[in-house]
Amino acid sequence: MKYILSFFFYFSLYINISAQIQADSIVVVGSKMITLSTVVLDNKLNVPAFIEKIKNDSSFYKAFKNLRILNFSAINDIRMNDKKGNLQASLFSHTKQIVQNGCRTMEIIDEKSTGDFYTDLKEYNYYTAQMYASLFFTKGNICGEDNIVKGKEFSTEGKSGMEKHKEQLKMLFFNPGRRINGLPFISNKTAIYDDEIADSYNMDIDFERYNNTNCYVFKQQVKEGKSGKVVVDEMTTWFNEITFDVVARNYTLRYDAGVYDFRVSMEVQMTKFGNLTVPALIRYNGNWKAIFKKRERGIFTATLSDFK
Repeated sequence: MKYILSFFFYFSLYINISAQIQADSIVVVGSKMITLSTVVLDNKLNVPAFIEKIKNDSSFYKAFKNLRILNFSAINDIRMNDKKGNLQASLFSHTKQIVQNGCRTMEIIDEKSTGDFYTDLKEYNYYTAQMYASLFFTKGNICGEDNIVKGKEFSTEGKSGMEKHKEQLKMLFFNPGRRINGLPFISNKTAIYDDEIADSYNMDIDFERYNNTNCYVFKQQVKEGKSGKVVVDEMTTWFNEITFDVVARNYTLRYDAGVYDFRVSMEVQMTKFGNLTVPALIRYNGNWKAIFKKRERGIFTATLSDFK
């Protein structure tokens, strides 16, 4: 009887301690229930302030804007596949951006294309390639740009056709997790930090070292059965422990609206040049279909270096 009572005593104690640990590791912010690792608990992170800061983060977009004012080299690898996964068209090139007197131009060091990557008029034959070019290629001489992001928001106002679609995709690319107006059917499904859709995600904050930088790692993953209600399936972001700037981000976007559908996975790694954060590696794997356009299955990798 003594051993039985001892067993139940220690078992009850274990359950109570486990329940207390679990309770201590979960923080409620609005309607969001966020699980914290032991290291994050020990660091006494101000979770509500952290969530508010990353909700309004502009460092990710700022890193790409910094490319507009710097010299850099890029290795560009773009591949378009058919429905069986076979290579249909490709572009592999080495380019160099040159900035002088407030203007930037691009020099093509080497380039090789296959399949129907280009049209007969040397235009891009794929929407994915057009998007890549608008982000990383410079056509002609472009002047008067800066890297200021404060007060600047993406907008589709005054745009139509291809230019409007490019702006919408840039919204998803640079502001994943933010509410995006102007995207048909999905504008209210992208704001993963808002309380209205918080119940659709499991949220965790951890702490780890990434690329020689101590980082808080914030992960949001859609719950089973909730994927049809959101656009961002999963997003993991590494934030600098001190500045909370984005060090790296992986995310998967998915939606099916009937007239169009897409599934896109992105991986972005940052590096430092002086006091500026810039993207060093971007990987994209996307499958999308828009009305009146053929389905595209594209994979691209951009490797950036030699910043000056």
